[in-house]
Amino acid sequence: MAFGVAILALVPEPLPTRTRIDTTAQPSLLLDGPFGARFAGEMIAHKQGYFAPSMTLRADPGDPDFVATVARQHAIGVTSGQKFLLAAWRGVPVTAFAASLQDTSTVIFTLERSGLRRPADLVGKRIGYRRASEGDVVFDAMMAQLGLPRSQLTKVADRDTFDALRTGQVDAIIAAIGQEPGPSEPGSLRLNAIKPQDYGIHVPGMVYFASSDLVHDRPSAIAEVLKGLIKGWQFVYSDYARSVPVLVGFDPERLNRDRMSFELQQQRGLILLTGGRIADYDESRWRTLRDILVFAKLGQEEVPLAQSVSYQLLRDVYRRSPDLAAPGAWGSEK
Repeated sequence: MAFGVAILALVPEPLPTRTRIDTTAQPSLLLDGPFGARFAGEMIAHKQGYFAPSMTLRADPGDPDFVATVARQHAIGVTSGQKFLLAAWRGVPVTAFAASLQDTSTVIFTLERSGLRRPADLVGKRIGYRRASEGDVVFDAMMAQLGLPRSQLTKVADRDTFDALRTGQVDAIIAAIGQEPGPSEPGSLRLNAIKPQDYGIHVPGMVYFASSDLVHDRPSAIAEVLKGLIKGWQFVYSDYARSVPVLVGFDPERLNRDRMSFELQQQRGLILLTGGRIADYDESRWRTLRDILVFAKLGQEEVPLAQSVSYQLLRDVYRRSPDLAAPGAWGSEK
């Protein structure tokens, strides 16, 4: 399988130096983006007291060196699996220990009336995308996996909006699930959604990570945060009537109840996988992500997966707190 995208110049991130970890301080939790549905589990855990009282939660959108920032501050972060792994390969000493979104959120949207419903239907069409984004890389991987001629695609940079799709500037857009207009919102569209997971592309979506020093020196602190995160996601999906008002309260001027409920429902399947456990991931998803990034020429595996991804912390949390994985722990479908 071959994946082809443009070779990008990678700017090295500033690397944190080895410092003594304060064994009494509570690490902060940093979000790679604004408060919203994607970080609902973290937000609820903070508001409901599932974290230690001294723990701070900070949204940190727009930081191009987010992974290095988290490592330097000996904090805990949540970002995309792609951004994490590329930073680890560039030498940032970090370890991933659990998943937020357990699979890619990438979706290829088309207008329902277009009849474009499968990857093969996209050959010869115009695809709106954002350069070097996770969606762009995952899309190329899907097309290569299926043996489809990507040379016959016209990829239009920075036309990955629903307005561009609506006005016919492109035939499809690469976006993230939950970005689409809701059915009752202005500009609502009747859409088809092509999901790479349906065609064998499974990679970690959003992952929790920390500096390798913090994971090594304070595993019990990481485990307590992880328990809080699992409880937070359980609360989110147990009852929207309880969780949505709490989430909107983070930023009432920007966040809307109906929109929050819609986005939570759209991403539900990435948080609560059928037969799976909250925050879980497996090695096969990481291997797929590694292969995709290497073939896309975005980086080389300078640090083996075994050194940058841990499975033991999550296993220990579930082993010591089996109630967290009990059937019905997050309630019924909402």
